[in-house]
Amino acid sequence: MNYVTLGKTGLKAAVVSFGGIPIQRADGANTKAVVDKLEEYGINYIDTARGYTVSEEYLGAALEGRRDKFILATKSMSRDAASMAADVETSLRNLRTGYIDLYQLHNLPEKDIEKVFGPGGAYEALTAAREAGKIGHIGVTAHSADALKILVEDYADRIETVMFPYNIVEDQGRDVLALAREKGIGTIAMKPLAGGNLDDWELALRYIAASGVIDIMIPGMGSPEEVDRNASVDLAAPLTAEELARCDAVRKELGTQFCRRCGYCAPCPNGIDIPSNFLMANYARKYGLAGWAEQRYKAMPYHAGSCVMCGACEKRCPYGLPIRDMLEGVAKVFGY
Repeated sequence: MNYVTLGKTGLKAAVVSFGGIPIQRADGANTKAVVDKLEEYGINYIDTARGYTVSEEYLGAALEGRRDKFILATKSMSRDAASMAADVETSLRNLRTGYIDLYQLHNLPEKDIEKVFGPGGAYEALTAAREAGKIGHIGVTAHSADALKILVEDYADRIETVMFPYNIVEDQGRDVLALAREKGIGTIAMKPLAGGNLDDWELALRYIAASGVIDIMIPGMGSPEEVDRNASVDLAAPLTAEELARCDAVRKELGTQFCRRCGYCAPCPNGIDIPSNFLMANYARKYGLAGWAEQRYKAMPYHAGSCVMCGACEKRCPYGLPIRDMLEGVAKVFGY
């Protein structure tokens, strides 16, 4: 297994590490089997989140007796200090541990950055938890390239890691991720398989490893077989000209039907959060998380079926996506 020091955290993590979203569709026994495989291969970094329903609980039970063999990371969507402090305590209980190596501000959009890092913000609670020894390091995750840029350029002294989508069809964060590494911030690639849109998992992981801007990647693994598959990839093998051509072909294939979640389509006149609607449909279709995705889709104030076909979003989309048709597809997945 290849390892890398994750920025200024000093944590030595496996380059191919574990993403905890798919564990929700399993059970306790399967989760233990997955963690057994992680230990066997030396995959020592585990990522989960408060928002991943039972993921923290299942992993906490599976880690009993071997907590010290793993780097444990979780995250919370809380934006104020009180809520974040409560979430840290819940994570500690769920994960059955006295400390969490990395606690991350989850999915931080541009509009929330000042609030989170300001007086009474969630970052305040995380620094207090770090001082108390409950967490070791503080990181952020984001989906917006604009938010990532602000975080890396203006908050590098407060954060130790950034997690951002990076894969064959999503490299919009390349320059900022390179800057993050220059500043000693650890870089973590989420969605290495583009939310399940990439079928050639070996090529996908090797592409990220060859990028030069990512420290570790966290493909979701919901079964021991998926751990076997990801652990077997030879990350040192350079990409051939034929493989680079295949990457180009994948970009062309998905380029007209793949949402990068850049947010340029916003604002929708009817209030629809277009990228999030696409994301939930993808979780339902690709990850086998229909129930989880349905709950989160239902919680949104406006849904794909509310689209009035005005087309304003399509005029702003830099990728020329047929957003109206794609929203119709989302409405068919969830029924509204």
